Amino acid sequence: MRIGAVTITAAPPPHTRDLASFYERLLGWRIVDEGPKGGWFQLHPPEGETDGTLLGINIESDEEHVRPVWPSKPGHQNAMMHLDIGVEDLDEAVAWALEAGATLADAQPQEHVRVMLDPHGNPFCLCR
Repeated sequence: MRIGAVTITAAPPPHTRDLASFYERLLGWRIVDEGPKGGWFQLHPPEGETDGTLLGINIESDEEHVRPVWPSKPGHQNAMMHLDIGVEDLDEAVAWALEAGATLADAQPQEHVRVMLDPHGNPFCLCR
């Protein structure tokens, strides 16, 4: 078995395209497939840049989507998953993520990791 993709949920269109476009800018990946009425998108890394363990990121519309809160708080939707993104220069990566549309999370629990939030509140970590 191997993991082919990770799926991130978003509010209904046009939010799914917005989130797919964010990850396209952030990672330099490309949108390779789009579901009917913009409710689903798939992104792949540039050709030759995968080791076969993670082939893509899916962005999927959910009519009942609730923006997650990180860190978790009682009575709020918590993040169900997050991406860990390896970087060489943490400060440069944070600047790039901010330019792409992310925000820096208030809580930063580790010295060599920066927790960021995508435009829909999903956390992801930039890890040195």
